[in-house]
Amino acid sequence: MRVVATAEEMRALGAELAALLGPGDLAVLSGPLGAGKTTLVQGIAEGLKVRGPITSPTFVIARVHPSLAGGPPLVHVDAYRLGGNLEVDDLDLDASLEESVTLVEWGEGLVEGLAEDRLEISIDRGENDERTVRLRGVGPRWRGVV
Repeated sequence: MRVVATAEEMRALGAELAALLGPGDLAVLSGPLGAGKTTLVQGIAEGLKVRGPITSPTFVIARVHPSLAGGPPLVHVDAYRLGGNLEVDDLDLDASLEESVTLVEWGEGLVEGLAEDRLEISIDRGENDERTVRLRGVGPRWRGVV
């Protein structure tokens, strides 16, 4: 658990998390509107050195950001407008999962079936605009990592 007070701290946390992420990793981000999910993804993108800009893909659903440094591409998904598992299947995320870092905002209850291993990141808004970020690793890949 980490308490984050500013957008800059959220991006810095994202950069730290980027060091843990590699090809085939799936992270599912949850939290209320305005919690800082996209800001965290911006930090992860900076850490992964992918092409930006990183903005919320709410209306396009998914964006692929290629690496500028020979690393894995970042697939950034916003599942907020998706109506269920069939629409997730239509995105064909599993086709690029093995070679990409895939981050899914609003994906809880929708994308867990994509991979046995995943990093669940929940962000809660507290008093004074602070955020509490909780990480939960699921599966053997994350055992002992977070």
